[in-house]
Amino acid sequence: MKVYVVGGAVRDELLGLPVQDRDYVVVGATPEDMTRAGYRAVGRDFPVFLHPQTHEEYALARTERKSGRGYRGFTIYAAPDVTLEQDLERRDLTINAIARDEAGRLIDPFGGARDLKEGVLRHVSEAFHDDPVRILRVARFAARFGFRIDPGTMALMKSMVNTGEADHLVPERVWQEFSRGLAEERPGLMFDALERCDFRPRLLPELKSIPRSFAGPLPVRFAALCWPLAEVEILALCGRIKAPNEERGLALLACRAQRQLGAAGPADLLGLFKSADAFRRPQRFGHLLQAAAAVGADLHPERIRKALAAAAAVDAGEIAAKAPAPAAISALLDQARENAIAAAL
Repeated sequence: MKVYVVGGAVRDELLGLPVQDRDYVVVGATPEDMTRAGYRAVGRDFPVFLHPQTHEEYALARTERKSGRGYRGFTIYAAPDVTLEQDLERRDLTINAIARDEAGRLIDPFGGARDLKEGVLRHVSEAFHDDPVRILRVARFAARFGFRIDPGTMALMKSMVNTGEADHLVPERVWQEFSRGLAEERPGLMFDALERCDFRPRLLPELKSIPRSFAGPLPVRFAALCWPLAEVEILALCGRIKAPNEERGLALLACRAQRQLGAAGPADLLGLFKSADAFRRPQRFGHLLQAAAAVGADLHPERIRKALAAAAAVDAGEIAAKAPAPAAISALLDQARENAIAAAL
């Protein structure tokens, strides 16, 4: 039984980047061998085990054969006779098909180290065509590293789109890869890659224009991306890529609040705060202002924040205690908050 560090850990080490997680491939072992050695089986689709002490993942070397459409359309073969090179050959890109043995020696049968030096994203084999998730992974790695995409790899990506293979993506995997790319330093490179392989119009037809730059946490970036869209378009997009509630909610809030963000008077500002639920969810409201600033919206964020702080400082309990009747509380509270905003500005 031989154990190798593989994939992203080796790649990032060669790039001089921090290594977050290590993945291991085990060659020459059976599931029974792993269990007897104290490893705990956790893999559902293929044999993966957790180390008894470190709890890191160790996968048996395997091959994959295309047997259907989409991400799950594969027949897996994992056995002691599968070699390390066969396991590496099934991977997406050469930069992710590098291994290091227990003595520290590099095993690089497909030239991944060379491609790292030259800044190239290149597929390992024609089997790249079999997994549509790889289109998004290549686009994400372009955003992460700023590498160029090999022309042959781009041709394969286009072929996957044109043959309909890319239409069988699992929505949850779409968001996983898309969100990672959007969170990178250069997400525009991801959108450029998707445009060049003709996948953007298929997957993201609503996104006709992409911001030149992105900043802030992921919900802010997604809201900025969706800024020009109508509410029905945002809903369609979020449903197609399975955007989580936080990102979906902020994008919809931004759509609904755009007209109010230019509010100038105390009453208009209070209306903005109430419709955006700013008193109960100040952090989300701050994200809204970040998204507006990112797209160059015409607003005065410091003025808005100052007004919100003044309105939020009004003691609602004191207002309620002095109200002549419960039905009058809401109007009295609004008036007090308007007055506070006017005094602050």
